[in-house]
Amino acid sequence: MASLTPTIYTIGYEGLDIERFLSLLQAHGIETVVDIRELPLSRKRGFSKNVLSDTLGFCGLNYVHIPELGCPKSIRTRYRTDGNWSTYKVAFSQYLQTQSDAIADLSTIAAITNCALLCFEADFNFCHRSIVADAVNKLSGTPVCHISASAIKTTGFADLALAAA
Repeated sequence: MASLTPTIYTIGYEGLDIERFLSLLQAHGIETVVDIRELPLSRKRGFSKNVLSDTLGFCGLNYVHIPELGCPKSIRTRYRTDGNWSTYKVAFSQYLQTQSDAIADLSTIAAITNCALLCFEADFNFCHRSIVADAVNKLSGTPVCHISASAIKTTGFADLALAAA
């Protein structure tokens, strides 16, 4: 499933365990996970920054954290309060316009490695990673592919992760 042309992938780990997550990365030929959570902490086992970085490294994958591409707390708090996705998108898009260096850096990463933007939400339609991916596409023309958790068996990297545990 890996693309021959540079593609920016996105993936959310909601509803996934680390083994299934790793299988999805392997199935799409991902080489680098770019964590775009402002605060890369998770109550979900295996998805906090240090543990995730170590696990990916053990599997031969790179981990990059770009906190500037995470959603600021004020915008997240407002969305939790009003649930208005349109307002969220406008606010985050305005914020993202102030992060041109980070978008340029991400565009460079996407041009040299098969990468996936990481955030929590399963549905990319309601996650800031889709807005970030669109900004990279607008800057560099890099196509976007959103990874879905459907129909992937646990094999390969996941077996390595289990052996390391």
